[in-house]
Amino acid sequence: MLPDAPGGAADDRPLWEQLDDEGERLQKLLSRVGYGSRRVCEDLIAAGRVTVNDETAVLGRRVRADSDEVRVDGIPVGVAPGLVYFLLNKPVGVVSTATDTHDRQTVVDLVPGDVRVYPVGRLDMDTSGLIILTNDGALTNAVTHPSMGVEKEYLAEVECPASGVPNGAVRRLREGIELDDGPTSPALVSQPAPGVLRIVIHEGRNRQVRRMCEAVGCPVLQLARVRIGTVVDQSLRPGQWRELTLAEVRGLTASAGKKLGSRLSR
Repeated sequence: MLPDAPGGAADDRPLWEQLDDEGERLQKLLSRVGYGSRRVCEDLIAAGRVTVNDETAVLGRRVRADSDEVRVDGIPVGVAPGLVYFLLNKPVGVVSTATDTHDRQTVVDLVPGDVRVYPVGRLDMDTSGLIILTNDGALTNAVTHPSMGVEKEYLAEVECPASGVPNGAVRRLREGIELDDGPTSPALVSQPAPGVLRIVIHEGRNRQVRRMCEAVGCPVLQLARVRIGTVVDQSLRPGQWRELTLAEVRGLTASAGKKLGSRLSR
């Protein structure tokens, strides 16, 4: 006998519609969001690599994309509806806010406006490069919070001797710099060309890279962010944007660690 509809009335809808109330089969959902064929997804479930709400899943399990937390190998699966993720190459002169009291152009002005989004972190007005805009608050907090350890990589052209940045200055940047708001964490620093530094940090203080370089006597002439976690794109020209792929969103989630819930779209 089919279940009654809410309120006790008989539910005369087709059985498949009533079953849909209970959610989507897990292997179908995993296949839909890019984990492979249903057979491959069934194998993932059978191998004990999939959890739903922190419980090891079994074949035949049904899940609701809008409420259940699904993980594969401990990494949240992007299933929640209504979330969007834009990757923008911010030009110099654009401010990294949703609105601006001085009527300057903002990063939000450069992406589609049919969904309200916010920048994930900030780049100062004189810095170009990659910035993510989304309506996913959980991902935003995870990517920007220093404790999550999501790396941000910058290329900095700095003022220095013709021979390049002195080894001692590079070493100081790697070990951490004492700034007016406290010491920075150790950074990954290399010099791919004289006067050009590749700097990887996981903090997000105001003008941090610029202040670090100035502290070692090598002020920044030009600065661009070229990577956020696992997200890179050398083909985006300043002012251009695109949507993040599911793999990129999933990679950001993995970079942010397991504290981030399963809130990602697709």
